[in-house]
Amino acid sequence: MVEVQACKLSLPRPSLSSSSPITSLLFEPRFTSLALMHSDSSFSLYPSLSPFSPPSSQSQAPTPTPTPTLVPPPSSSASFLLLQNPRPNSGCHNPRVLFVVAAPHRAGAAVLFRFYVLQKSQLFTKAEVLCSQRDLEFDRKLGVLFNVNHGISVKLAGSINVFAMYSVSNSKIWVFAVKMAGDDGDGGVVLKLMKCAVIDCCVPVFSISVSGELLILGEENGVRVFQLRPLVKGRIRKEQRESKSLNFPNGYDRKTAGVEANMEVACNGDLEGRIDLNRVSLKRRSVRFRQDSSEWSACYVAFKGKKVEHLKSMVPSFIPIKAVSIQAFAAKTFLILDSDGEVHLLGISIHHPGSEITCHMKLFSNTLKVQKLAVLRDTSTRGRTIWISDGFYSVHMMTVSETDASANDDENDSEEKLTQISVTQGIFTSEMIQDIIPLAANAILILGQVVIYVPGQIR
Repeated sequence: MVEVQACKLSLPRPSLSSSSPITSLLFEPRFTSLALMHSDSSFSLYPSLSPFSPPSSQSQAPTPTPTPTLVPPPSSSASFLLLQNPRPNSGCHNPRVLFVVAAPHRAGAAVLFRFYVLQKSQLFTKAEVLCSQRDLEFDRKLGVLFNVNHGISVKLAGSINVFAMYSVSNSKIWVFAVKMAGDDGDGGVVLKLMKCAVIDCCVPVFSISVSGELLILGEENGVRVFQLRPLVKGRIRKEQRESKSLNFPNGYDRKTAGVEANMEVACNGDLEGRIDLNRVSLKRRSVRFRQDSSEWSACYVAFKGKKVEHLKSMVPSFIPIKAVSIQAFAAKTFLILDSDGEVHLLGISIHHPGSEITCHMKLFSNTLKVQKLAVLRDTSTRGRTIWISDGFYSVHMMTVSETDASANDDENDSEEKLTQISVTQGIFTSEMIQDIIPLAANAILILGQVVIYVPGQIR
C-alpha cells in the first residue's frame, strides 16, 4: 500500500521582498539549496531545504533553514553550480554552492552577471570576482559586466565549475569557467571567472544542458552533443618571443634568443606542462567555432519516430519537433522532452577524452503528452526515478531499472534493457501544475498557485 501525504510548504520571505507570485523553481540536490523565481523576476534564495524533518503533526510541513537571500530584479535566467577547486593545496577544499544570475544592463547593451556563494554561515552572499579578459569587468556594486548585447532572451545552464549562456539575439553560446581563487577575509571566497569558448549558432537552440563532461544543445528534431573538456581547456598556442635577458632570484642571468613557448593553458587556470629556462607562460586563448562544425568531436543525433506524411502531398516531410528540456539521468544518459510531449532517452559513449562521440536515441512509449519532466539521479539504487506531468492536474512517478543506454554494436540488446519501466505512483492536484522538482525517490516539490511539498511513503 502506498500512502501519499501532501502539505503546503511555508517559506519565510527575504527582507524587502515583494509579494509577487512564484513562477518557477531551481534546486541544487547536493546541498538542497532552493531558489524561487517571482513574477517580477526577483529570486528568493534559500540555503537548504530539509524535506525529511519529521513534522509534529500531519498538517505541519517541515521548515527549511531560515535567512533567505533576496536577489533583486531584473533577472533573465539563473543556474546553480558547484565550485570544486582542483588544487588540493589551495586552501579551498570543501565544495561550495554558487548561484549565477544573468540580467540586462545599460538598456540591454550588456549582460550583468551576479554571483552568490553559500557561505559557511549558511547564508548566500554576493562574491568578489576576478576577471582579466577585456570584455569582462567586475563592479563591486553591480557584479560582472559582460560586454555583449543582452537581446530579448538569455539562458543559463551550469554544472561543476562551468556554466554556459545562450543568447537568442546574438545566436551565440558562451562557455565560462569559475573557480575559487582564495578567501575574502570574511569567511567567503573570491572567484575567478574566465570565458573559455564561443559557439556561433546557425540553427535555433531551445534548451541547453551542462552536465559532467558534456554540453548538450536541444535543437529541431534532435540534440547536439559536445565534449566539455576540450572547450574549457582551450587551444594549444605557440609563439616566438624576442631575445631578452631573464633575471632569476639566484643571480643567474641568461640571454635567450628566439625562445619558443609551447604551453597548453587551461581555461580553469591550471597550466599543463613544465616551465623551464626555455619556456615562458602565455595568455589563455578561448576557442571559437560554428555550431555545426566537425571540430571538438561534436555529434548530432535525431529523434526517432517523428516522420509523418503531409496531408496534401505524397512526398514525406518532417514536422520540426523541438527539444525543449534536457535532464541528466546518469553520467552519460539523458532524458529529452520534445515539444510534442514525447520523452526520448539519449545514450552517449566516449572511449577517451577527445575521441568521437557515439550516440543512441530511443523513444519512450507512453500515452501521456508530457509537459513537465523531472529526473532524480540517485546512484545508491539500481533504479532511477522519473517524474512526469501533463501540465494540468496530475504527476506520475516512474522507475527505470537496469538502464544501460550507452551506444554499442548490439543496438537491439541496448533497446531491450531500456524497456524495464514501471509507473509506481500517480498524484492528482487541485491546482494546475506550473513546475515540478524532485527532492528524493519519495518526495517532490510541485508548484501550483503555491509551493506544495509531497512526500510519498511506501508501506
